[in-house]
Amino acid sequence: MAGLNGKIREFYTLEQLSGGSTVIHRLHPGAKLLTTLVFIVTVVSFDRLQFRQLIPFLFYPALLMGLSETPWGLAMKRVALALPFVVLAGLSNVIFDREPVLALGSVVLTGGVISFASILLRTFLTVISLVLLIGVTPFSDLTGTLRRAHVPELLVTLFEMTYRYIGVLLEETSSMYTAYQLRHQKAKGLELRHMGSFVGSLLLRTFDRAGRIYSAMKCRGYGRNTGGAMARPWAVKDWAYTLTVSGLCVLCRVFDVVTLAGSWIGGLLP
Repeated sequence: MAGLNGKIREFYTLEQLSGGSTVIHRLHPGAKLLTTLVFIVTVVSFDRLQFRQLIPFLFYPALLMGLSETPWGLAMKRVALALPFVVLAGLSNVIFDREPVLALGSVVLTGGVISFASILLRTFLTVISLVLLIGVTPFSDLTGTLRRAHVPELLVTLFEMTYRYIGVLLEETSSMYTAYQLRHQKAKGLELRHMGSFVGSLLLRTFDRAGRIYSAMKCRGYGRNTGGAMARPWAVKDWAYTLTVSGLCVLCRVFDVVTLAGSWIGGLLP
């Protein structure tokens, strides 16, 4: 917890990057949201043993990060948070599915190993696509687009409050931990015997502050105009981006691009 203040600033770094002026930032929020949805649906639709077919989808986040000037290190940190849970969940496949599926020379790969690699790659692709969506689109534009798409208001409000409440929780944790250190200067960290009272006080403090924040938002007109700012029309570039990315995703889903490319390159070699 010593670096918690830095973690708070780091938490909203992606949202700060969303105010950029690159060609990706200037696209319509609906275009970015729709292409991200198409990308995620096509990625998760692959079978557990289809690893090779997922490789072409790596070009989407790589190209998007380059065009939007999103730092690789920042994006990878966000993705790394989800990978440990997937590793623990996918290890069962390696243990229980030992049927040989593929032989690479003297190395035999089982179905569990391939499915484990497929789960890792699919998780990486889906998480990084969401990270990039947040990094190139202001949060208010995302929620406004969801409302105009007639997503239930309760879900959108829950999404907004959860996202904002995490920041409140981190700030209150930081201030409480600083006060704890001042009162227990010899302690190296939060002692186990104080853990229960610390968490209980934290919960009450964050509930109280979140309530005050919500009251302030209501006083400033939150909820009166659920549509948010006036929606801007889609431009030609927005339609071109959506149709191109979505079309390539569907193409990579229907055809085995890696095999086709390998056959084509092999035909060109003498």
